Amino acid sequence: MEADWAKGYKIERRKLVTVLDKMIAQDLLKTVLAVLTVIVVIIVSRQFIRILGKAIEGQVSTETLLTILGLKMIIASIEFLPVALFMTVLMVLGRMYRDQEMAAISSAGGGAGTIYRAVFLLVFPLSLAAAGLSLYVAPWAEAKAEALLHQDEETADVRGVAAGKFSEYSQGDLVFYVEKISADKQMHKVFVQDRQHENVGIINAETARFQDYPAGRFIVFEQGERVQGQPGTLNYVIEQFTEYAVRIEDKRAVTYNKPNRQAIAIDMLWASREAPDIAELQRRLSIPSGILLLSFVAVPLAQISPRGGVYGNMLVGFLIYFSYGNLIRVSQSWVIKETIPSWLGGFGVNFLLLLIGGFLLARLYGWQWLIIKVKRMVS
Repeated sequence: MEADWAKGYKIERRKLVTVLDKMIAQDLLKTVLAVLTVIVVIIVSRQFIRILGKAIEGQVSTETLLTILGLKMIIASIEFLPVALFMTVLMVLGRMYRDQEMAAISSAGGGAGTIYRAVFLLVFPLSLAAAGLSLYVAPWAEAKAEALLHQDEETADVRGVAAGKFSEYSQGDLVFYVEKISADKQMHKVFVQDRQHENVGIINAETARFQDYPAGRFIVFEQGERVQGQPGTLNYVIEQFTEYAVRIEDKRAVTYNKPNRQAIAIDMLWASREAPDIAELQRRLSIPSGILLLSFVAVPLAQISPRGGVYGNMLVGFLIYFSYGNLIRVSQSWVIKETIPSWLGGFGVNFLLLLIGGFLLARLYGWQWLIIKVKRMVS
């Protein structure tokens, strides 16, 4: 009996995305969202406490507080996405080793390629999204937050002024009390204690308003009386005035001391040849590259100590990530100081992480297996 191979024998093509790929990718997606949320909440809560302190002191308005908090959450989510995904791969694959799911995959003929295929089904799109977020969205968020803080610093003197309430400014040297504030921001029945000079001044005025001049920001009083002298002595002066101004902020005090390179647009970084700009560009590119390389390392790392449970390799993972992050920062500082060539700062640490991943794969599957795989990729 002869078989008609041309008609009777067909090999079914493998699906582009298998059930195993979907299962692992979905598990990774749910876990990375949970891990990233926890990390961002912890990091942003610390920043929020500092910003809240500025809001209490009157340096940040309550209107922009939540906006700045949202921008900080965006920035933190982008910066900590690599470590969140790294920990997620370790947790998900570690659980699969513990539950003997990896043994079932291996018995069905699945190897490292099968796992990498499923993992990078999520990792690769995330790295592309992280590249866009790191290069464009994060600088926009930094610039927006910086602009809001700068705007609030310029208007810090008018913040917190409310009718029937004492308000302190200039570190307590200026105390306000306003009986009424009209719709046009005009203050009525104003009391002020001024201790910015050697003598203490007490001002009572019918009205007052804030006014900007080239020398800084002033509060202008109208129709009032000023008493100035030293407490405990009889040497004091009483003056009647039609208009009197007190400077409450120097314009030079709110200027920036140095530019925030994290807020510089990407097109300016691409065109720049300055070492600090090159280092900042490398820092932004390290986020998508870190996602790819850390995920590459996490796959074999999850199997090193299967008896340790789901979190058995977390300590090693933390050590690898913190070493990688510190080396990234050190290489960027060396690039800024021109201690090393700029190309080495962006390539050296990533190449080292790639070698670590290759060593872990060779330890898991053997050096001969790794050499064969490399030869197939090269040929």
